[in-house]
Amino acid sequence: MACVGVFVAYLPVTTVSVSLPAIQRAMHASTAQLAWVSDAFVLPMAALILTAGVVGDVHGRKKVFQAGLAFCAAGAAVALSAQSVEVLWIGQALAGTGAAALLPTTLALISHAVPDHRERGKFIGLWATSLLSALALGPIIAGLVLEHVSWRWIYLPAVPASVVAMVCAARLLTDSRAAGSRRLDWPGQLTAALAITALVYGVIEGGAESFTDAKVLLALFTAVAAGVAFVLVERRSDSPMLDLKLFRSAAFSATTLVAMISFLGLIGFFFALSLYFGMVQQLSTLEAGARLVTVSLMAILVGAPVGRLMHRVSARLLITGGLLVSAGALLSLTTIDADTSYVSLVWRLALLGLGMGLVITPMTATAVASVPHHLAGMAAAGNNAFRQVGGALGPAVLGALLTSRATGSLSGHLAEAGLTGPQRRSVLAAVDEGGLGAVARLDLGPAQGRALGALSEAFLDGLHLCLIVSALLTLLAAAVAAVLLRGPRQRQQRTTTPVAGSGSGAGTGTRSPVGMNPER
Repeated sequence: MACVGVFVAYLPVTTVSVSLPAIQRAMHASTAQLAWVSDAFVLPMAALILTAGVVGDVHGRKKVFQAGLAFCAAGAAVALSAQSVEVLWIGQALAGTGAAALLPTTLALISHAVPDHRERGKFIGLWATSLLSALALGPIIAGLVLEHVSWRWIYLPAVPASVVAMVCAARLLTDSRAAGSRRLDWPGQLTAALAITALVYGVIEGGAESFTDAKVLLALFTAVAAGVAFVLVERRSDSPMLDLKLFRSAAFSATTLVAMISFLGLIGFFFALSLYFGMVQQLSTLEAGARLVTVSLMAILVGAPVGRLMHRVSARLLITGGLLVSAGALLSLTTIDADTSYVSLVWRLALLGLGMGLVITPMTATAVASVPHHLAGMAAAGNNAFRQVGGALGPAVLGALLTSRATGSLSGHLAEAGLTGPQRRSVLAAVDEGGLGAVARLDLGPAQGRALGALSEAFLDGLHLCLIVSALLTLLAAAVAAVLLRGPRQRQQRTTTPVAGSGSGAGTGTRSPVGMNPER
């Protein structure tokens, strides 16, 4: 049931990403509005995942598991009936809330059902495989649906899957709670949600308009103030949502940063590349999905042997090596153009999947094994939460870079294509009003083809900038991993089998590294 839950939770990520060009055409959405389609799902995930774990610990994980499935079904149903981009945002937000409930509770259910830490590792491996399988199957499902019917029907599979899982869970799952006196940390929850939402809003709107705009500056100031308030609240709380003692561990701090940057690049990469396939290469959703699925499939194939390698090779070497491979793959993609063939593209995507596969398993395992026993569950949920923050920032940051660079270079490409002054002004006005996709809806007569060619060149300028920034961030994460994931604590980790618990500090059944002092 845990594997089914995480599969349902992650299915919308790539299903929606690869459908963005179709959504943009149907809804006449701007790039900023498309970024909110992705972030409306990821934001609740990032903001609520820690709280969902605590609710499960206090009130029962089975209840939270079933509530998560109900939210996923409700969100899919709302998105399925959406007639406007705003309603689509609501559906995505409901589904993201469900995913936030499912992620920590599925791991906690595994910990409760499999007491033996060695046996439990196999099931956590299956859990991770289910997550990657959802990312892999999403583009294929979306492609098959969009070949025959409207984009809205990509949400249909989540409804029966969630309902059937709820019925099975009611009969098969036994409820469990964490021992101890955990309680909800509402001040921490509210300040964290405000900080994350304000930050993502500021980045998206700043990229779409201007970072000097009053509402953008207010949003960014609010994000900083709420972040500071969160730290102060958590330091004084008797039952913190995220115990700041976790960050005394250099290994936990490093893996948390790596998780955030990795998902920033991954989700942002899917966002930008899906638009490239639709706007530049004019591929169908199925053709685009067949290319994007290469990344997740390679990560799945690499994941199993990497789990076994962790007993022989240090997590520091695996994580740093994987990040370097990913950075190399991203840099290799900066040479793609409108005519890049499938064969030329697929090996680069496979290389990116290889790098991801080397990072994901040891990253999560190290985050949990690097903290004291009583904080192990919170470490797993905290790592997941920061991963989702990165996922929310991905479309926001890369979408802003893409839009800014593409619109800035479009005028020059239009002039090179031979468009007259009035025609160029007409195109630029349409882009300013409705985003890059608005060019396809113009009627420029014989100049239409040249205008679309100029748009493709401008888009490629933006895409190449996004890939370079992603590669630099990945290299930064590799440097952090190389410097901080070292020393005796790292050696002890190899003999410790981590257990990802719930979103709270429960973490029952996890062996703590020898000599780990929670106050150190």
